[in-house]
Amino acid sequence: QVQLVESGGGLVQAGGSLRLSCIASGRMFDFRPMGWYRQGPGKPRELVATVSTIDGTKYGDFVRGRFAISRDYDKKTVSLQMNSLAPDDTAVYYCNYHLPVDVNFWGQGTQVTVSS
Repeated sequence: QVQLVESGGGLVQAGGSLRLSCIASGRMFDFRPMGWYRQGPGKPRELVATVSTIDGTKYGDFVRGRFAISRDYDKKTVSLQMNSLAPDDTAVYYCNYHLPVDVNFWGQGTQVTVSS
């Protein structure tokens, strides 16, 4: 079993930056992806970014170079640096760790609100 705890959400003005962090406990594999998803109001959950030793980094199309994910495999943490935030980025951001087949561990979520 893997437990994930996020931190770092909050309220920011458009154009600002936030950094999200997630720390995990439990047995993990470096080659399995760990990262971030988000769910905005009335929208489905979507990929923000993931990283693993095998697949490298993956980003959602909307990121367009604004976000950067990093992972510390020894400390079992993953961070998301978000720059040039826009109101459309308002969402609950969830830390995720994925195992095959379709086994997902989720954090409790952290709210990011971007004001215009």
